[in-house]
Amino acid sequence: MNALTLVFVSLCVFAIAYRFYGLFMANKVLGLKIERLTPAVKMADGHDYVATNKFVLFGHHFAAIAAAGPLLGPVLAAQFGYLPGALWIIVGCVLGGAVHDMVVLFASVRHKGHSLAKIAETEISKPVGIVASYAVLFILILTLAGLSIAVVNAMHDSAWGTFTVFATMPIALLMGVYLHVWRHNDVRGATIIGVVLLFLAVLAGPYVVAHPALRHMFTLSKTQISLIIPLYGFVASVLPVWLLLCPRDYLSTYLKIGTITMLAGGIFFVRPDLLMEPVTKFVGGGGPIIPGAVFPFVFITIACGAISGFHAIIGTGTTPKMIGSEKDILFVGYGAMLTEGFVAIMALIAACVLVPSDYFAINAAPAVFAKLGMHTVNLPDLAKAVEENVQGRPGGAVSLAVGMAYIFSSVPFMKHLMSYWYHFAIMFEAVFILTAVDTGTRVGRFFLQEMIGAVIPKFLEKRWWPGIIITSAIFTGAWGYLVYTGDITTIWPLFGMSNQLLASSGLIIGTTMIIRMNKAKYAWMTAVPGIILAIITMWAGYLNVVNNYLPAHMYLLVTLSVIIMILMVIVFVGAFKRWAELLKMQNPVLDPYGEPVLEVVQE
Repeated sequence: MNALTLVFVSLCVFAIAYRFYGLFMANKVLGLKIERLTPAVKMADGHDYVATNKFVLFGHHFAAIAAAGPLLGPVLAAQFGYLPGALWIIVGCVLGGAVHDMVVLFASVRHKGHSLAKIAETEISKPVGIVASYAVLFILILTLAGLSIAVVNAMHDSAWGTFTVFATMPIALLMGVYLHVWRHNDVRGATIIGVVLLFLAVLAGPYVVAHPALRHMFTLSKTQISLIIPLYGFVASVLPVWLLLCPRDYLSTYLKIGTITMLAGGIFFVRPDLLMEPVTKFVGGGGPIIPGAVFPFVFITIACGAISGFHAIIGTGTTPKMIGSEKDILFVGYGAMLTEGFVAIMALIAACVLVPSDYFAINAAPAVFAKLGMHTVNLPDLAKAVEENVQGRPGGAVSLAVGMAYIFSSVPFMKHLMSYWYHFAIMFEAVFILTAVDTGTRVGRFFLQEMIGAVIPKFLEKRWWPGIIITSAIFTGAWGYLVYTGDITTIWPLFGMSNQLLASSGLIIGTTMIIRMNKAKYAWMTAVPGIILAIITMWAGYLNVVNNYLPAHMYLLVTLSVIIMILMVIVFVGAFKRWAELLKMQNPVLDPYGEPVLEVVQE
């Protein structure tokens, strides 16, 4: 199969889905209303609640949700062939992920920008909300630690990548000051400044590494970067959202979307064939990368590229506090997820254009690859071209960078630039992931403020600086410690399972709200994907414990897996009971806005 065909099919499906399915969800199911004031307007404080231009907010939201998942997940899932991954990305994104993101964002906007746990407490019950809060906080810590380790692995001992990533920070500060101090809401001017400076920073990378003093300054060890990244997360969590976090995410989006667009353009010119088989011999298990069969592990491996619980954390964190109009929920929520789905398709293609034996040689440990009976074909030449040893570098990042560099360098006049494109791709991956870390840290701070505020009400004051600093320090310290010690790498598979369970809970909680809004006839649109995903993920979690953790005597991982599954079962059971109660109600009442609902709840 030609890669261009897959690009064209995915773009057509995503465009049709946005125009019809997404619009139907927005108008008929959710009933978005432009005249209904959002929390960013009603509760504006200039710090967290800030009405933001929808294009800037799209950039922030997309940058925050699009982390390692859409890049590395599809690359790893290529073990099963290109067909299973492509089908799940396209179908899962349209019917699951994009619906999940829009519904969760809508629910938070209608509940003063509160977290998913707080929404569960309001829509279902207080005990369910408490359980959900602990589950979400636990998953968020695992997520940020895992994402940060991916950044550490991509940036350490790479002066070019480190320089470019660091350069985005002062550029973002300049954009924030320009937008809110010098030229209020001049998005076009800020965009021009940011994009031009980012372009210059990218071009300056090779010259930085050519200068001995600068190369030494920006060549940092794993330990150094492991300390710097949590420090950055703390600063991004404490500063006003408009000063650093939002403009940096908006700026990073240009790099992300620009790179993916260039990759699509490269595929158009090169028109490479997908050398990986549609379905490999590893679909039944026994593969060197994913220790399980395509069903159910493809759903866990791809994660963010099709649907992700981490998106629920962002969709009930920073983004709902910046939505200026309910009509923007479709563009930001549904649209950003479709864009991420396209990123996942590009990552899958970049992996599958490699010779299969070369792909497995990169992503499997040398001892494991030796048992496969395969022999590398182009890998020695590829390693020489990128000027790096790429064999036996599991995790997906290196094979993705090699695949991207291969496509870029195959474009006319770029044949001798493969090393440049490889290092550019590594830097691109680091920027891609880091934008989720800063936003996730800020959301974690919101969570802690809510939880501690239930005991010490002072922490609920959004502008009380001691509370902001204390909760930011506690949360950053939690995931920062895991990054520094590196222990989180042993429980990354646990994150994959818990992340998808959180996504299914987001759909289930959203379904509860839709039923309460007297829209039960549309509830199947969120209930069906939510229940199916919950069943598949629970099954994957069980197989992971029985077949992987117990035989290896990883009892800590067994305990953590069981705890997270029990917490989510409590949320599901509570939601199903609430559904039964709501469906028995026959007489709708009017809410404060004149909308007929089955029951009025406090926003």
